[in-house]
Amino acid sequence: MLQVQNLTRRFGENTAVDNVSFAIPSGQMTGFVGANGAGKTTTMRMIMGVLTSHGGEVLVDGRPITADDRSTFGYMPEERGLYPKQPILDQLVYLGQLHRMTASDARSQAQDLLDRFQLGGRGKDKLESLSLGNQQRVQIAASLLHRPTVLILDEPFSGLDPVAVDSMVELLRDRTADGVPVLFSSHQLDLVDRLCDNLVVLRQGRLVASGSGDDLRAKAPRRHRLSVDPDAGWVREEAGVRVIDVAGQDAVVEFDDDDAAQRVLASALTRGSVHEFSRIRPSLSEIYREVSQ
Repeated sequence: MLQVQNLTRRFGENTAVDNVSFAIPSGQMTGFVGANGAGKTTTMRMIMGVLTSHGGEVLVDGRPITADDRSTFGYMPEERGLYPKQPILDQLVYLGQLHRMTASDARSQAQDLLDRFQLGGRGKDKLESLSLGNQQRVQIAASLLHRPTVLILDEPFSGLDPVAVDSMVELLRDRTADGVPVLFSSHQLDLVDRLCDNLVVLRQGRLVASGSGDDLRAKAPRRHRLSVDPDAGWVREEAGVRVIDVAGQDAVVEFDDDDAAQRVLASALTRGSVHEFSRIRPSLSEIYREVSQ
């Protein structure tokens, strides 16, 4: 378990991260989302010790994080940090040795990761000879090479084609199955919704939502979909109802309480056929849009 408690970071008069707290549970993927400038990268850099904080702390299993802890983490910055003119496999082996791997173990693990990213035959090529998407794959391999105990990934899916995304997803699921906590930022909300057990949302440096998908959905507005004959326009006149959308026979509404829902259903049955009356389960991407407005 990795915990962020009351982290704060200022740049001059600007507070980039303002008293932010959340948890990254072991064996789960946590999506870190927010608009550009919301404070995600700054928070990740403080977790990794790249930036010092002006308040708060990072905990590992309930105790303050140490440099030794961070040396076991896998970190992928948004800006690529590899050597463009060095052969790919050589630099991965070098990075593995910095993480106290033997050269042979680092070479074996690097080759396995390159194979999984369909780059197995490019190990002797210089990084700069690869496309930007393939350079991103190598950057990901570097963060996974030493079998990290925690993964902190800043926009790992940026620039990846669908095949590479699938390979990345498979790798991350392998790591979480081993109990590794994963925090990754992304603007690709469909991927966040598809992959994440938890969501953390920042807006202008402040935490506006965090928790498991089920917890966040339970806090979301209780919306229902109603489909009736002959027309659903009458729901606008019902008490205790907030109409989100009406289009012919279909309506999306919010109810003040369960009594209002039952009244509307009873009214619909007296007016004609009811084809659908169901609770809408919001996606994590919809929850993000709701809380980040």
